[in-house]
Amino acid sequence: MHAESLISSSQVIFGWDPMVVSTAILVISYIILFTEKLNRAVVAVTGAAVMIFAGILTQTTAVAGIDFNTLSLLIGMMIIVGIAEKSGMFQYVAIWATKKVKANPRGIMIVLAVVTAVFSALLDNVTTVLLIAPVTFQITKKLKLNPYPYLIMEIFASNIGGTATLIGDPPNILIGSALNLSFMDFVNELTPVVAITMVLLIIAFDLVYGRKFPTEARLRKAVLKMKEKDAIKDLPLLWKSLTILILVIAGFMAAEHLHIANGTIAMFGAMVMLLTYTFGNSHDERDHKVEDAFGLVDWTTIFFFAGLFAIVYGLEQAGVLTLLGNKFIDYTDGSIEKAAMLVVWISAFVSTAIDNIPFVATMIPMIKTMEAGMGGRELMMPVWWALSLGACFGGNGSLIAASANVIVAGMAQREGHPIHFMRFLIWSIPVMLGSVGVAALYLHIRHFM
Repeated sequence: MHAESLISSSQVIFGWDPMVVSTAILVISYIILFTEKLNRAVVAVTGAAVMIFAGILTQTTAVAGIDFNTLSLLIGMMIIVGIAEKSGMFQYVAIWATKKVKANPRGIMIVLAVVTAVFSALLDNVTTVLLIAPVTFQITKKLKLNPYPYLIMEIFASNIGGTATLIGDPPNILIGSALNLSFMDFVNELTPVVAITMVLLIIAFDLVYGRKFPTEARLRKAVLKMKEKDAIKDLPLLWKSLTILILVIAGFMAAEHLHIANGTIAMFGAMVMLLTYTFGNSHDERDHKVEDAFGLVDWTTIFFFAGLFAIVYGLEQAGVLTLLGNKFIDYTDGSIEKAAMLVVWISAFVSTAIDNIPFVATMIPMIKTMEAGMGGRELMMPVWWALSLGACFGGNGSLIAASANVIVAGMAQREGHPIHFMRFLIWSIPVMLGSVGVAALYLHIRHFM
């Protein structure tokens, strides 16, 4: 089978082969991203511009390749969560949960892991670790405990928990938007395996660390004296934020019945949040709050996604992804099960070494090209779920594999408890291999038995 290019050589600079040119642009962009020598948004947008200058894309087709539903979902949720964070509700939950286990070190490790996983599913894993890690430092200081096992447990829980829903991890947002999947599609398919994996992770950590948390009764009393209410900075904002968060998640759940895109729901929720957040303020104060709220958006990530979408679309237009998809079909003999197992493991190992976002962005159009030759979208769904599970669980494979890992490591360094790359691998590789093994077994039982 031969790939069909939508671009002729005459359209490309110097009459070069569009497949060669587009592949070269992608590879060079990814190499620069991997070295982290330049800002990733600058690299991605520059790569997209080079696609246009080279004749692979026009400005119109480059814009057409950008998934604005994904960008809208990201921007909307960033605003909602950013404003909600100002209320202190998430820190309140962490302290409240800690007190519920009587400040028992083993119980704290378990409860913070569960809180991290749940928040990562409903918010996103980067925001979650930014909220939970400072509380962890505060509690472990009072108990005079090494925060290391708590922090690495939270890293693993954030990546695993974020896999459970559409909005928990960027790869899921990409896949969900590309396939028009609903919030409940992810919950129904992935939450069971996430729950199983979390239980196994907690058992493993408890066996290793559970009896290695010596602390005194007087120190536990100090933690129990912490007042969760002190974490609440703005009670009216808390109730507004909680209400809007619940309504937005309910909107995601009902999206397929309402026939409204998730990006629209997120942006609408963000605007309602801004209205309630600024209602009754003076003109100057209102404008300042709105500008502050837009500043909560990670624009580097947004432009990174936009540039990445255009680069990958150039590859798609050149026919490269169709060619790779056809070769993948030949390699797996057209077997959905073989394809799913290969994708889940390849995704995990690649995501351990590089950022899973560009990898998933490249894989999505390639897998789409395979659907016609492998029985259509419905039959190919196990492969899509394999991509999600492999990419998200692969984020636990190394300290640089996911943004949440890097953020926690940075915070730990500032607190005087550095998480070293090689020491982290002692836990991360077994956790990654074990969780992906569970995912592969789950896919086999659910779809192929």
